[in-house]
Amino acid sequence: MHSYYSFVTGPLAWIAFIVFICGSIWRFNSLWQLTKKKDSAVFEYMDRKFALRSIAHWLIPFGSRSMQLNPAMTVATFLFHICLFITPIFVFGHVMLWKENFNISWFALPNMAADVMTFIVIGSCIFFLWRRIKLPHVKYLTTPLDFIILMIVAAPFMTGFWAYHQFPGFVSMTIIHIVSGEIMLMAIPFTKLFHMFLFPFTRGYIGSEFGGVRMAKDW
Repeated sequence: MHSYYSFVTGPLAWIAFIVFICGSIWRFNSLWQLTKKKDSAVFEYMDRKFALRSIAHWLIPFGSRSMQLNPAMTVATFLFHICLFITPIFVFGHVMLWKENFNISWFALPNMAADVMTFIVIGSCIFFLWRRIKLPHVKYLTTPLDFIILMIVAAPFMTGFWAYHQFPGFVSMTIIHIVSGEIMLMAIPFTKLFHMFLFPFTRGYIGSEFGGVRMAKDW
């Protein structure tokens, strides 16, 4: 078991980071080249004022009409994204790993807070799954990959909770937790998860077009 742990925390971890970084650079470059080739007007439309205005409104809960019409989705989405980013960075076990390996440390979340945020991520994934299965307009746009992405996102949190609380089989679950986190990291550049990086650009363009060309709001 020790050899497996050494592999997933050593070579496999470095592979995951390299794939994530190189894949992200490749994805940005591909989209940049495609935009210049297919729709170079994007760059002409971009306006800092309207772009920032749009981004700000869409970062505020219920700041847009769409959010106001879908309150459950809005609450779930904001809580999901907040917990998805904050929990892995500030959970105690991860903070200790950074301290042990790189002698870098920062504030760690209280155990209860980390547990609650973990449940929020898992619960949000269940809610998103329910929407894709039950709501016709969402189901129509859903592909098998969307279900896989939900599993990829939920897995590190489910396994991490299990391993941290040392439920039966927690040693094996720890390895599964690490591998699932690395799979998620490697999946980001090649799936819809990459929207976390594209959001400022897509929202900035839409805001620029609406504000600078149509003279209208996009929220």
